[in-house]
Amino acid sequence: MKIKSFICNPFCENTYVLYDEFSKETAIIDCGCYTMQEKQSLTDFIEQNSLKVKYLLNTHLHLDHVFGNVFITSKYGVLPFAHQADEILLENFDQQLSFFGLNAVDGVQALGGYLTEDDVLIIGDEELIILHIPGHSLGSLCFYSQKSNAIFVGDVLFKESIGRTDLQGGNYTQLIEGVTKKLFSLPDETIVYSGHGSITQIGYEKQNNPYL
Repeated sequence: MKIKSFICNPFCENTYVLYDEFSKETAIIDCGCYTMQEKQSLTDFIEQNSLKVKYLLNTHLHLDHVFGNVFITSKYGVLPFAHQADEILLENFDQQLSFFGLNAVDGVQALGGYLTEDDVLIIGDEELIILHIPGHSLGSLCFYSQKSNAIFVGDVLFKESIGRTDLQGGNYTQLIEGVTKKLFSLPDETIVYSGHGSITQIGYEKQNNPYL
């Protein structure tokens, strides 16, 4: 599986494109494209590599992770999927915008369905296993590829930090427990792709994360 990242919107959010270089099957995780330039950069990459967008996935539904969902749904005909517990954040999208003093560019895209830990997503010959780790939001999900030794964690875990827990649905105790029990059970060499900032590894966070 190949991985391409794009930094999007005023929050410097990481949008990830995962694709199989043979089948060209593709998943977009947390499409945060806010400007026309960001949308163009993403679509140029998809078209230049002849990718077939199969999934539009959200680790959670805070505004900076969903800005581009309307655009991707319109462009490629795929609907976003996320955990049902986070759907309330779409209902409160205007409040999120107002809180940060932003304007909606495309509006809100309704979900096409829900994801749980019982689901497994297939991209080419790889599987994405789903971990539900609430605490940053009620429905925060992580997507783990054992074959590629990579996990996409949204705002659950950052290099030497964790996601904030003072927003709607946040719970510090839940977040710490989830990271410790689920993420830290993965191999130390697992590469962590966060919703903001640089990549890290599970083993590094075990040793260096001051919150854990």
